[in-house]
Amino acid sequence: MHLFKKYQALVLLLIISLITLASCSRKTLGGAVQKNDNSVLDKPYVILISLDGFRWDYVDRFSPPQLVNFIEKGVKAESLIPTFPSKTFPNHYSIATGMYPDKHGLLGNLYYHYDKEEVYAVGNREVVEDGTFYKGIPIWVQADKAGMVTASYFFVGTEADIQGMHPSYYFKYDGKTTNEERVSQALKWLQLPEKKRPHLITMYFSDMDDAGHEYGPEDEENITRALLKLDEDLGYLFRGIENSGLPVNVILVSDHGMFTATVDNLLPLEMVQDTSRYRAISNGAIVSIHPKGKNSVDEIYEQLKAQESGYKVYRTQQAPHFEYVPRNENWGPLQVIPDPGFYFSSQRAIEKRKQSSQKVFGLHGFDPKLKDMHGIFYANGPAFKSGYSIPPIRNIHIYPLICKILGIEVPADIDGDLSATEKVLN
Repeated sequence: MHLFKKYQALVLLLIISLITLASCSRKTLGGAVQKNDNSVLDKPYVILISLDGFRWDYVDRFSPPQLVNFIEKGVKAESLIPTFPSKTFPNHYSIATGMYPDKHGLLGNLYYHYDKEEVYAVGNREVVEDGTFYKGIPIWVQADKAGMVTASYFFVGTEADIQGMHPSYYFKYDGKTTNEERVSQALKWLQLPEKKRPHLITMYFSDMDDAGHEYGPEDEENITRALLKLDEDLGYLFRGIENSGLPVNVILVSDHGMFTATVDNLLPLEMVQDTSRYRAISNGAIVSIHPKGKNSVDEIYEQLKAQESGYKVYRTQQAPHFEYVPRNENWGPLQVIPDPGFYFSSQRAIEKRKQSSQKVFGLHGFDPKLKDMHGIFYANGPAFKSGYSIPPIRNIHIYPLICKILGIEVPADIDGDLSATEKVLN
């Protein structure tokens, strides 16, 4: 009897161990393929790199040598046009999905989700990693469906279990991770055996956004310093790719540009707040109004309209700056748009700015038609022409271009159009 109980205990322990191992495996794999399907082994490679806040004119103004050489031997658009609001998270996810925010659902760095009765905020790790906030099919999920191994070092959406999947290899965001570490890891991925080697790698660098916000985009000394350091890190990546001998295509993009601002550009958010009657979700260049309870939309509209000063209030479907008629309910029924060049901030933040020794700084989020909001599109590799330029393009058109290079299907419901970009291909 004693031996039987001991046998039962061992069997139970084995079952628990197997369950635990399976659970850990699922968590590690994230539902993504871990080996390339034989049908994709001969496909090329794409590295999509986001240089956050890299304004369209920085290369022409400051001539970073590695990027200049990269562009001369590849292709460029005059600029990359963001979607509204020209903020980090919605625009990265538009690049990743080929969709406008109205469709992919990531409306801003902050927005209110009616079904969840919750605010999505980029600083909230729980919601950032919740895949149910993210609609569309991001490029790494589409590549996974084609049987491709994928990888990411910090790209918006890759930390979330979208459709139950992460990239095959990915990291949770840590701003302390150096550029050298990111580049080194990307090159290690390219050195993996072909069955394990990712055909799609996405990467993210924040250098130019950090410098632009702190000093403003016209501060030549500090912008040049940040740019040349980033350029050096990218040069290390470019040389490593060349030495790999693999057919790697590199696409450099940015989510938005940067606008030079002073404290005179700031409006107190408190002037449009009424917490008893509605929730005001601010992305600086747009404040979305969400009535509480039975408070009338019409009455709130009239209230805000009557006190307009430095801003205008609109019913959502009549709001300016959008490239489409916004219909996603999570925008809320009303939008408060500051006058051109103005930006909402808390009174506390404004006072802090007034006391700061740094009198000029950078902002973004504004109307995409403002050239200062434009980012970059540069590409180089065997799939691309050499020394070729095109006019400005919208960031939603990058997704179908990547699908074309990788030889994977383009989802039918995206907003992007391959015809806008395919002329850059050989």
